[in-house]
Amino acid sequence: MIPYTVNIKLAARTLTGTVHLQNKTAVDWGWQGLIAQGCHSSILIIDPKTAQTIQVLERHKANVVKVKWSRENYHHSLSSPYSLRLASADAAGKIIVWDVVSGTAHCEIQEHAKPIQDMDWLWAQDASRDLLLAVHPPNYIVLWNGDTGTKLWKKSYAENILSFSFDPFDPSNLALLTSEGIVFITDFSHSKPPGSAGKKVYIASPHASPAHTKPAPAAPAPTGAKKALNKVKVLITNEKPSAEAVTLNDCLQLSYLPSKRNHMLLLYPREILILDLELSQTVGVVAIERSGVPFIQAVPCAQRDALYCLHENGCITLRVCRSTSPSPDEAGQSSTDAGESAQELVYDLRSQCDAIRVTKTVRPYRMVICPVNENRAALVVSDGRVMLWELKAHPVKSSTNPSSGLSPLYSPVAFCGTPLTPNQKHIPDLSLNSMIGHSLISGVEPARPSGQQEVLLKFLLTGLLSGLPLPPFALRMCPPLTTKNINHYQPLLAVGTSNGSVLVYNLTSGLLHKELSVHSCEVRGIEWISLTSFLSFATSAPNNLGLVRNELQHVDLPTGRCFAFRGERGNDEPAIEMIKVSHLKQYLVVVFRDKPLELWDVRTGTLLREMAKSFPTVTALEWSPSHNLKSLKKKQLAAREAMARQTVSDAEQSSVESSVISMLQDAESKSELSQAISAREHFVFTDTDGQVYHITVEGNTVKDGARIPPDGSMGSIACIAWKGDTLVLGDVDGNLNFWDLKARLSRAVPTHRGWVKKIRFAPGKGNQKLLVMYTDGAEVWDTKEVQMVSSLRFGRNVSYRILDIDWCTSDKVVLASDDGCIRVLEMAMKSASYRMDEQDLTDPVWCPYLLLPRAALTLKAFLLLQPWSGTFTMDITHVDYNEKDEIKGLIQEQLNSLSNDMKSILQDPELNLLQRCIVVSRLFGDESDLQFWTVAAHYLQAFAQARQLSVADAEGQPPTEGSPSSCPVSHLDICHDTLCESTFFQRFQLDRVHLQEVKRSSYEHTKKCADQLLLLGQTDRAVQLLLETSADNPSYYCDSLKACLVTTITSSGPSQSTIKLVATNMIANGKLAEGVQLLCLIDKAADACRYLQTYGEWNRAAWLAKVRLNPAESSDVLKRWAEHLCSPQVNQKSKAILVLLSLGCFHKVGEMLHSMRYFDRAALFVEACLKYGVMEANDTTNKLIGAAFSDYARLLRSVGMREGAALWASKAGGAGEALLEELFKKEGAEGEGEAELDQDEEQDALLVSTD
Repeated sequence: MIPYTVNIKLAARTLTGTVHLQNKTAVDWGWQGLIAQGCHSSILIIDPKTAQTIQVLERHKANVVKVKWSRENYHHSLSSPYSLRLASADAAGKIIVWDVVSGTAHCEIQEHAKPIQDMDWLWAQDASRDLLLAVHPPNYIVLWNGDTGTKLWKKSYAENILSFSFDPFDPSNLALLTSEGIVFITDFSHSKPPGSAGKKVYIASPHASPAHTKPAPAAPAPTGAKKALNKVKVLITNEKPSAEAVTLNDCLQLSYLPSKRNHMLLLYPREILILDLELSQTVGVVAIERSGVPFIQAVPCAQRDALYCLHENGCITLRVCRSTSPSPDEAGQSSTDAGESAQELVYDLRSQCDAIRVTKTVRPYRMVICPVNENRAALVVSDGRVMLWELKAHPVKSSTNPSSGLSPLYSPVAFCGTPLTPNQKHIPDLSLNSMIGHSLISGVEPARPSGQQEVLLKFLLTGLLSGLPLPPFALRMCPPLTTKNINHYQPLLAVGTSNGSVLVYNLTSGLLHKELSVHSCEVRGIEWISLTSFLSFATSAPNNLGLVRNELQHVDLPTGRCFAFRGERGNDEPAIEMIKVSHLKQYLVVVFRDKPLELWDVRTGTLLREMAKSFPTVTALEWSPSHNLKSLKKKQLAAREAMARQTVSDAEQSSVESSVISMLQDAESKSELSQAISAREHFVFTDTDGQVYHITVEGNTVKDGARIPPDGSMGSIACIAWKGDTLVLGDVDGNLNFWDLKARLSRAVPTHRGWVKKIRFAPGKGNQKLLVMYTDGAEVWDTKEVQMVSSLRFGRNVSYRILDIDWCTSDKVVLASDDGCIRVLEMAMKSASYRMDEQDLTDPVWCPYLLLPRAALTLKAFLLLQPWSGTFTMDITHVDYNEKDEIKGLIQEQLNSLSNDMKSILQDPELNLLQRCIVVSRLFGDESDLQFWTVAAHYLQAFAQARQLSVADAEGQPPTEGSPSSCPVSHLDICHDTLCESTFFQRFQLDRVHLQEVKRSSYEHTKKCADQLLLLGQTDRAVQLLLETSADNPSYYCDSLKACLVTTITSSGPSQSTIKLVATNMIANGKLAEGVQLLCLIDKAADACRYLQTYGEWNRAAWLAKVRLNPAESSDVLKRWAEHLCSPQVNQKSKAILVLLSLGCFHKVGEMLHSMRYFDRAALFVEACLKYGVMEANDTTNKLIGAAFSDYARLLRSVGMREGAALWASKAGGAGEALLEELFKKEGAEGEGEAELDQDEEQDALLVSTD
């Protein structure tokens, strides 16, 4: 990069202020690592690590109500690169899909003209990543293609839809929150609209439910949480509740829990309910005590069963689900307590951050959580602040506060899926699952290796963005850039606000440079008197005589020193109308409303003249740009030179002359400031009749000059601007009068836009552009040609009114508007989105998405393939990589912006390949990579350990059957659902049924519990439940017989064959669930799974295989499922790969990755398999190894990484030989061929990025 002192070119940008109420829900934190936030009709893109606004998107005409980043759950390559794609929706029903880097819109979508209620990108299919589901009021859901803007389908429902939530485990499930209850859709698909109207469920409001009446006094009064439980015993009903029972559905939010399947969260102001959807039953409640602060929002986490909650006072709390297994110290307590322990899901408060001061205008709006690491939160406040909180884990000595009653949290032993080695560096706060270990499940032995450290969680405020205060604003840009001040110039904009403070912004970075509290009332105007000091004036509200307190302050920026410029004057006098500083910053004119003007000397701060009472009333005034400073300087210089010549004798003159004179000239220019030559300057003003006066000021003499009679075509003159030989007058009727003083011509132009509020000439020699402000907008004129260049009008092309204007450079204007924003625009005054890569940021931002597609992939490969030729490095120049220096520089900037912790980890030789893959996928926010490597790391280690334990083990047999103690690798989190080990999965399901059993409140629930217990093989407990059926229940007989059947089943041949026959008949006649139950009773669960799969119940079959079958049978069922997932009509190959990983079919996974052209992932995976010894190089595998490695080498060559390409080609054996030869030939010739190939690749990449 070229070193420079001053960036003369300013980027167009928008400084934003307070947030509109309609923007309340418009905020989203994407996998890309950036936050998008709606502010009026603009969208801010914020980098949370450095707390900078790095882009503002402007195209909406109405307030933005929703923003959503697209998901990153696909494999990234040159054809599907890392890109920043955002969808935003506004209050007028328009949806725009943005390419955020260039600030342009991919497509615009419009259906109705009402605010979009909710929208989200579809996450589940490998085929298309462009689908966007939106709720168009009042009751439509529409599926759009977010790339082309075409509508795929539209479906209406009976009630008004408020929001929706996708099931993170099953793409065909969608829940709609409506004005009356919840609608569950189970047949959601992108190809056609849902067929049915969905299953409607009504919510009886917790407060109105009949259970809310006081419990009988005989029972001891229950505690807060118990009370809440009684209250919500019956919550979800299928029939519409009676009118008195439910007055209003005050449910604020519904969302599926991403941490465990089939659970949903409902948020009310005073409680959070956790539902188990299989039972439609509340299994957990987080209630707030009477004195507590109500909830606004809750965000469930995926990595741990935890909730982030936002309260009305702006406090964010983290609640973590309590383990169901008693900790060793509790296990010694009485058994009755142990029974209590699993009565419900309990979410313990583990951490909370500080609240904010809530006032009428300041209240918390929304919180978003980082989806990659789930350990950072951002809070949007209505005054435009964004507070960035980070969760930190503090190690503590064992049980410091046993009184709190919470079981301790432990940090996990593993880092990124692999146990830590003794001297390995790691970041404990990398993500939520590296900060705290699993919630334990009863029956799974809590292994507490010595390495586990007890931790406390704390919130830390790591960043704060603040917006502008409420309008109105007074703007003034500092004096323009010249050749003299170029070395220390800063483009500063002073903004006077309504509360009396002056904000100074540096427009290069767009950041607040200083905030100075100068006045006690609204700032009316600002004038700079040097590059580092300004005068500002404010007037208080008038008293009953119409008099005010005037404040005129002189502010010195570097020191912040501030003093009253007019001394004691200013109390009880007419209001100041305007202040004007002369061009040489020598004199100041102060114009009052009903009082003659004052003339001051700025340098000494003395009053030169207070005009007489008879002085005319001033309506507009401007200083002339002409002065006699140059002629004065020449005279002075001539006199000094003459003196110098006299003092130097003639003999020395020739040698000394030039140097002495140049020294004198230097001294002269320095003394100029201290001596203060008073040059002659002029100003003109108009009176109420439109007569123009001309006044000359020199030193402390003031002379009245010529007067020019008014122009008949003009009304009362409102403002004047003068530059060079052009003088422009604007009047209250919208006429502009252009005077050419040299040619003595005047020309009046009517603009028909009403009162001309302000006119300003652009800076720069010979630049005769003029900016004009009206009540309804602004225009730029060219005064040479006397014609309009561009125009901006409220209601026509913008939705805001202009409050103040100024030029900030010779070709950019700055406008303050009533939506609380200040915009720096090109002279054409079009919207202010800009290219992010052209921006000049104060702090470098880590965001690989900002790089060109090939550069982003290069950066990823550079981090993954460490060490390079034996050394770990963070300098891309150490690698043989041919690319334009500019792009290399950008990649290096990204590497430099990584935190020191991250750099030390990436350069740690102890970091193994699997951990490196996980760390890099977290850094890139690559959802697909992260999921793949998390599952792969777990099973590669599990199978490698099993192989070590018994080499004789048959292949394809999961090791984790048998006691978990033989496998010290920690479990996969339950959020991976059916990918977890069978033993762990079974325990979790038993736990869940136990909870459902405690919570059941109707016969329906009991029946479901009994069915579930039968499938799980818990026959004794199931019989007990079946015998509970009361005699007046129509199913009484049936249930009693079933109980008898279950208890008497013997494994005799005839009874088995009969039951099997009955079961198959039942299944054939549409009673699938009942048939499957019978088959499970006679241990024919494998057949049951086959039937379930035949009837398309793939998820149910996988569940049953996990809880009932032995490893070999279960493996068959899951392999069939994987084949089904690969089929073209399902097209979920990425999910199939994860299933095969959990079965240990590593060779198949390698082949699939390679056939899907995921060359980088395939090569690294095969490498990991070889390292862990779960794949051996033999004839069958060599073909895969060669193909994977050589294709990866080609990929590396195509992005210019020759060194990496050579390394992988040499690993590929025979398959890589040809490639190696090519590479070495190239090195010899440094051939043109490669350059061409690079250009082609580059063009492809550019096409992709512009599409």
